[in-house]
Amino acid sequence: MLITSEWVMILDETDELSSMILSSEQAQNLRSAYHKVYSDELLVQKINSFSKMKEQYEDVQRFGKYHPDYHIIMKEIRKQKRELDLDDRIANLKIAENEYQDLLDEVSLIIGKSVSEAVKVPVSNPFFSTGSSCGSGCGSGGSCSCSA
Repeated sequence: MLITSEWVMILDETDELSSMILSSEQAQNLRSAYHKVYSDELLVQKINSFSKMKEQYEDVQRFGKYHPDYHIIMKEIRKQKRELDLDDRIANLKIAENEYQDLLDEVSLIIGKSVSEAVKVPVSNPFFSTGSSCGSGCGSGGSCSCSA
């Protein structure tokens, strides 16, 4: 593949776009929220404890209610999850992650639609999903009665 001046211009534009995304308000909020969560040693210990409990939970799920520790682990994982979910720093981190993902989805849609209206762009938020009535399009040419 030859590098032409057009390719150089495209690469320059992508560098500029990535720096704009990284310096966006959403990215700054995400970094700030992440730092607030992971700079607190006690909260990090709670997160690690929850991760270990999730591993035990997955093991219990294989056997269901027949696992000897089923009730203990199910109760404990719910308790730890509730404790983490009620922490404002965790909630703010989740909100910041969702806002950043929405920004990335929006940019992806703009880029995809600039290439062609037929380009299917996967997005995490159904608000950004456009086009056919069956979500992001079935690709079957309308056989599912969508407007693909």
